[in-house]
Amino acid sequence: MEYRKNDIVTLEIVDCGTDGEGIGKADGFTVFVKDAVIGDIVTAKIMKAKKNYGYGRLMEILKPSPYRVEPVCPSARQCGGCQLQAVSYEEQKVFKEKKLRGHLERIGGFRDLPMEPMIGMDEPYHYRNKAQFPVGRNKEGRIITGFYAGRTHAIIENRDCALGIPQNKEILDIVIAHMEKYGIAPYDEMTGKGLVRHIFVRYGFFTGELMVCLIINGQDLPHQKELIEKLREIPGMASISLNINKKRSNVILGDKVKTIWGQEYITDKIGDISYEISPLSFFQVNPKQTWKLYSKALEYADLHGEETVWDLYCGIGTISLFLAQQAKFVRGVEIVPAAIDDAKRNAQINNIENVEFFVGKAEEVLPREYEKNGVYADVIVVDPPRKGCDEMLLKTILKMQPKRVVYVSCDSATLARDLRFLCDNGYELKKVCGVDQFPQTVHVETVVGLQRKDI
Repeated sequence: MEYRKNDIVTLEIVDCGTDGEGIGKADGFTVFVKDAVIGDIVTAKIMKAKKNYGYGRLMEILKPSPYRVEPVCPSARQCGGCQLQAVSYEEQKVFKEKKLRGHLERIGGFRDLPMEPMIGMDEPYHYRNKAQFPVGRNKEGRIITGFYAGRTHAIIENRDCALGIPQNKEILDIVIAHMEKYGIAPYDEMTGKGLVRHIFVRYGFFTGELMVCLIINGQDLPHQKELIEKLREIPGMASISLNINKKRSNVILGDKVKTIWGQEYITDKIGDISYEISPLSFFQVNPKQTWKLYSKALEYADLHGEETVWDLYCGIGTISLFLAQQAKFVRGVEIVPAAIDDAKRNAQINNIENVEFFVGKAEEVLPREYEKNGVYADVIVVDPPRKGCDEMLLKTILKMQPKRVVYVSCDSATLARDLRFLCDNGYELKKVCGVDQFPQTVHVETVVGLQRKDI
């Protein structure tokens, strides 16, 4: 039977796509349905039809899946940030392990994977230490804040995100009330007018320190003294700042930060290492799981105090400083100069001296240092962006022949591709472990341990 746009179909959801959408079949025609859960029986409206498959909108759940749960957040379906909130947490971990295994098998061609159990969270809500809330107006002209609906810039009003800290709501209430009291307009993307673009909050889970940064389309905030007085009343408030962003673009943060009260940074910890975090710093958003992730990377690195380690895509030195506790010497590489400044500062405040940091592209710095200066590595750790490692970098790793490579990945598809390249050229896959860094979402972090085959 041929299905067209606007047809209504009844489906049993038998699988789950990599973005968390339910997959069902009607007379051999495959339909992808957002918000449907494996085990559901649903009706869906075909929104887009191809020859053998289509995309449907969930209309009615005729029989709910045994894995279906009531979302904690009333905006979960509209917002789209939590693609799996209607799925039980145990089943979320099953989905992520299946996604990881599927990519390694299909893309990487691996069999008999040495996979360890997925590392989940005991409390899979309120784990984010950072949130950026866009500010705008609703159809009635009232100032609102919340999150952008998926693939749009329409704000879904929400001051109490289930993944964020409880203090977010208090901060947002104070800022919005201040704007209303003094007639301060939110930024309008269409006209480029208005002042307050975003409200940015950071929190130190291990220190209890709070940071509030308002991103503004101007130089100053009217009546900022009154706002400071209100925000200071919140326990843990340590830093209040303005970020200047006058560009007509969807980039959230500008380059200039003005601290208007308190410190320029807050401090937090991962394990025994302290990190100073400014509004512009990159820092893992789930530090409790990051400790588990880095502990697993450290385990796979198998350091005994005599090794020289290279940490590529090192950011503010989070993994580098972790490794330095057990290595002879660690060299970190990162393309962002400000991140390297943070990395050096973080090494200093932790009294860690057996580290060195380089600014530049990992795929340029590593070949240069290897070919010109003859640098050596016993262990190489990579933690690349979603696109994975540059091929030149992988070829340099093969030339350097470290005993072990530890690959930390946020995208299991590009991970599988890169692992295939390394394993076709002298390395063996020894261990794989998924870490659920972002519960309620489809994302999964992975740590992989590789060893040279001739060892």
